[in-house]
Amino acid sequence: MAYPLRMHFPAYLLIPLACGFLYVVSMLAFKRAGDFGVGVWRTTFVANWACALIFLPVWFSHGWAPVDWSLYWQPAAMAVLFMAGQIFIFLAITHGDVSVAAPVMGVKVLLVALFSALLRVGDVPLKWWVAAGLSGAALGLLNIRGGAPHRRVGTTVGLTVLSAAMYGLCDVLVQKWAPAWGPGNLFPPMFFIVGLYSFALLAFAKAGLGGLKPGAWRWVGLGAVTNALTNSGVAITLGLWGNATAVNIVYSSRGLFSVLIVWGLGHWFANAEREVGRAVMISRLAGAAAMLAAIGLVMF
Repeated sequence: MAYPLRMHFPAYLLIPLACGFLYVVSMLAFKRAGDFGVGVWRTTFVANWACALIFLPVWFSHGWAPVDWSLYWQPAAMAVLFMAGQIFIFLAITHGDVSVAAPVMGVKVLLVALFSALLRVGDVPLKWWVAAGLSGAALGLLNIRGGAPHRRVGTTVGLTVLSAAMYGLCDVLVQKWAPAWGPGNLFPPMFFIVGLYSFALLAFAKAGLGGLKPGAWRWVGLGAVTNALTNSGVAITLGLWGNATAVNIVYSSRGLFSVLIVWGLGHWFANAEREVGRAVMISRLAGAAAMLAAIGLVMF
């Protein structure tokens, strides 16, 4: 008698999958905003406050649930890591290409698995380590240069790895500390503190927000909204379901989306990265296959 194949499909992993798509849109929008002279510091300020504002209704809806004030150092510490991650990735796409930075962020999967093991946050099954390894292989395949017109690849990769380390450690700490806070109580203060920290960034900007060109607001606004939705989606998934390694393996689909979106829709963002050779496209397709294999290991 034949039995149907049954696969466990964690539906909540569709959230980081959607966030992977939105992440690439936000990075392309922010890079386009840079063409209007927005700059890293003003971009980070707007992006961080968009994240803070999207979580404020959650805070109010929970009636400002009482939390021991001695625990508030935790969201303050995570806010430092998150803001550092934002700064490094915005510097990366300013000096380089989105189609390089987005796939390199796949290294965050390996770092999350490493941090989870070091901090003893949950179990990391063997198949997740295999999936993390596949994501690392995809990272290399997606970034074979060939004749691609990438700029400052070394700088882009270095800044992106630093960003991945900051985000990765922040994600693991969310999984470690969120249970003591309860749903909805950790992220609003964390992102609000990120917003407060961000005022210091304006001291490095050439001018205030009032000096932005009208065309710049369209792109920085699109980037800020999609970036806020991305970060809130990942944060909520981690807070409710944990599994930081699995979430980040699925979220690493942004490397695949970056290739597809830049190649098919990059001209909408005045982006010329799609002008690459055949060898580069073949390597990226192989990298995409490795990424899908990693996601499949976790989702089924």
